[in-house]
Amino acid sequence: MDNRNIEDNLRPKNLDDYIGQENAKKQLKIFIEAAKKRKKPIDHILITGSAGLGKTSLAYVIAKELNKNIVITSAPILDKKGDIAGILSSLNEGDILFIDEIHRLNPSIEEVLYSALEDFCIDIVVGKKTTAKTIRINLPRFTLIGATTRVGMLTNPLISRFGIILKMEFYTEKELKKVIQRSAKILGIDITEEGALEIAKVSRGTPRIANRLLKRVHDFCIVNRKTVIDGEIAKEGLRFLGINSFGLEEIDIKYLKLLINDFNCKPVGLNTIVSALSEDKYTVEEVIEPYLIRLGLIEKTQRGRIPTEKAKQILKNM
Repeated sequence: MDNRNIEDNLRPKNLDDYIGQENAKKQLKIFIEAAKKRKKPIDHILITGSAGLGKTSLAYVIAKELNKNIVITSAPILDKKGDIAGILSSLNEGDILFIDEIHRLNPSIEEVLYSALEDFCIDIVVGKKTTAKTIRINLPRFTLIGATTRVGMLTNPLISRFGIILKMEFYTEKELKKVIQRSAKILGIDITEEGALEIAKVSRGTPRIANRLLKRVHDFCIVNRKTVIDGEIAKEGLRFLGINSFGLEEIDIKYLKLLINDFNCKPVGLNTIVSALSEDKYTVEEVIEPYLIRLGLIEKTQRGRIPTEKAKQILKNM
């Protein structure tokens, strides 16, 4: 089974199968039921939240619950107006268009979307200069689901066209334990409650990370001729992966050492951190820093990032 099929199998099939995000699910159950009773497409939906929280999986679930086809794309690959026009014109009544990383939409693509979302039509210019003419294409009533990790980068005109806005929250250890147990069952991995909990503790509140760690700990388990992932083998496997009891990975520790040792706890700007870590800006801002902030290890100030006393103590005891 290839990776894509594995990921598809791990995705929940319906809202009841979807673990966590209780507030979002409660809202969706009402909105989906209302759409079915009205016999009209559900309003456009914006899903916000950090990477790996299940925004794409939730879009698939919404499509399944509505029994509608879903077309998946990502904003960075929509380069020209013709790209989005081709996708929109291929949709059928009630279809769902999912655009990931919607905050990265090209402004010209965004302009095309305005009329598509509001009036269900797009205007295409055919020809050049004196021979140019505008052709209006009517579209079926569809639903756009946009996903973003950076809601602050979206323009107000685009946000205003979403009738439903859902915020994804980080998962609790209890919820992540359920995610890991469910994934283990699907993947045919034997794991105890203690083993699942150990992995859940260091999964940064994120199902994607939990599933990744489950697979890697399972690899460690196989090589060490263990048939079950219990609490002890889970701890050993996580240590082997360079993850400590706080869920800090090598890059997190490198980040903290940079602030504490190299810059003597003085404020450090984002660009300096990105350069020193040899990481891209997105990874630092969207993957590394949110978790360090949640653990209370760093603070953002107007002058830059600074470590907390808790971070100093953790580093001192390592």
